[in-house]
Amino acid sequence: MKCDYCDSKATVFLTQLVDGQMKKVCLCEPCAKDKGVTDPTGFSMADMLLGASIGQAMQGVPVMAGSHHRKCSSCGFTLDDLRRVRRFGCCECYDTFSTEVGQMLRSMHKSNQHVGKVPKGLVAKQVRDQQLEELRAKLDQAIAAESYEEAAGLRDEIDNLTRAES
Repeated sequence: MKCDYCDSKATVFLTQLVDGQMKKVCLCEPCAKDKGVTDPTGFSMADMLLGASIGQAMQGVPVMAGSHHRKCSSCGFTLDDLRRVRRFGCCECYDTFSTEVGQMLRSMHKSNQHVGKVPKGLVAKQVRDQQLEELRAKLDQAIAAESYEEAAGLRDEIDNLTRAES
């Protein structure tokens, strides 16, 4: 088998469950050392598969005064533990170290808040649908007020918008 990173002969084979899916990685000896697989302090295949570890992201995070001594009230985890283990001790750690987590996210991504993506054409379709709804309401009002010339103009606008939609 070949190394997944450099096409040399693979001698290190890893299998790990990541998010409920089995991931397999084949590495040659130099790539295994480079990726930290042989590091006795631990290594996360998930970090390697994602391309950056929390430890790498935290290298650029400024350390706040007293943050090394701050502990999670639930599990006793410290920021030093996070840097060493690259994982939180419990769910309360997210709140305890929220400032540092925010800085990590900003260093890994463009923002620390997910805004999502809108599929192409969806915004235009929503605007067109809202215009149609407003025009139909005005048409109903014009018909109720027996303003038939205005109703005919509104009907034509509705027809033009529905034809443009198709």
